[in-house]
Amino acid sequence: MGAAGDRFLRLVTQSTTDPAMLEETVRIARATSDVVADLPEEEVRRHSRALLDGVRAALADGGHPGEEVLSAAERLGSDRARQGVPLAAILDGYQACRSYLVETVVAEGRRLGVPADALLDGVTQIGNISIPLVHRMVHGHRAAALDMARTTRDRHMQMLRQLLHGEETAPARAPLDPSATYHCVVSDVSDPAVAGLLETAFTATGPGLCGLVDGRFAALVGRLPTLPADASLLVAAPPALLADVAPLYALARRALQAAKSADLTGFHSLTDLALLTVTHAGSDLGRLLSDSLLGELRPNDAFHRELAGTALAYLDKGGRIEQTAAALHVHGNTVKYRLRRLRELVGASPVDADTVEETAHWWWALRTWLGR
Repeated sequence: MGAAGDRFLRLVTQSTTDPAMLEETVRIARATSDVVADLPEEEVRRHSRALLDGVRAALADGGHPGEEVLSAAERLGSDRARQGVPLAAILDGYQACRSYLVETVVAEGRRLGVPADALLDGVTQIGNISIPLVHRMVHGHRAAALDMARTTRDRHMQMLRQLLHGEETAPARAPLDPSATYHCVVSDVSDPAVAGLLETAFTATGPGLCGLVDGRFAALVGRLPTLPADASLLVAAPPALLADVAPLYALARRALQAAKSADLTGFHSLTDLALLTVTHAGSDLGRLLSDSLLGELRPNDAFHRELAGTALAYLDKGGRIEQTAAALHVHGNTVKYRLRRLRELVGASPVDADTVEETAHWWWALRTWLGR
């Protein structure tokens, strides 16, 4: 390869192993395609890591991607097909990430004085490496799509997606009954293997449809299963006719994002997450509210965070001191002391709330402040 080529290889190795490069390619891929942005971030990160690792490994092997690298690209395309992600969205994200990698490497190479010829040869190699990677990714996607199209399962998946998206569809077929009501369930699960386990649990309770929609496990079931408390995050809407599930699916997805931001796990009812969902969507207003009520507190002060956390727990426990103390593993007098100190610092506390509206304002302000 020569000394200049070795410098370029070291530069690419350093760039493709840089966590900042990985996160920026993730951001670019999500910004390039709305469908990709709807995927769980870790799934997009896996996609970007495969690109960076593949380029680095191929360059180290003389510019030829080995079978392991090509197989990884094929699996990626296959997984995306089974997650319902269009091929065009994958290619758009891949191209944007590749372009960013090339631009970054060239700019850094110029800064370090890598000869222009070496940079040109290296960039050409990256382009040549990308071609077989893309071909295998496309092959994996199309093979998986054809395999799904041959099965009854694919017809069921198509029906599930159409119902959840509110698209025109023929009258629902078995296993669904147009006159029955179904719970719409969404989750943050994107791994096809984990989704398969969930599908087994959901379909064991009775007829229903399950699968990956918009990159995440979703279901329409007549009866909800009993899942472990530490199960993956899931949100279930109240039962509704099939003609009415699309708006509930959109609401449930919003609730899922709100629950995820609150670090919740397990099964949750959409109605139980109503306040959390609304306040999550109004983040700017929440910040104004927290500034108004808690302006004297400092987010980087551990004691102030302790006071705010206690006040939020007090509200979550319905204003009951002993239950709050038990949840925080402290004495009841400690809870009273912290609420009193909060009042002294900011001039009021949740204990002073006289109306439901004031209580909700305190809850929203405290959650927003603690999330900073």
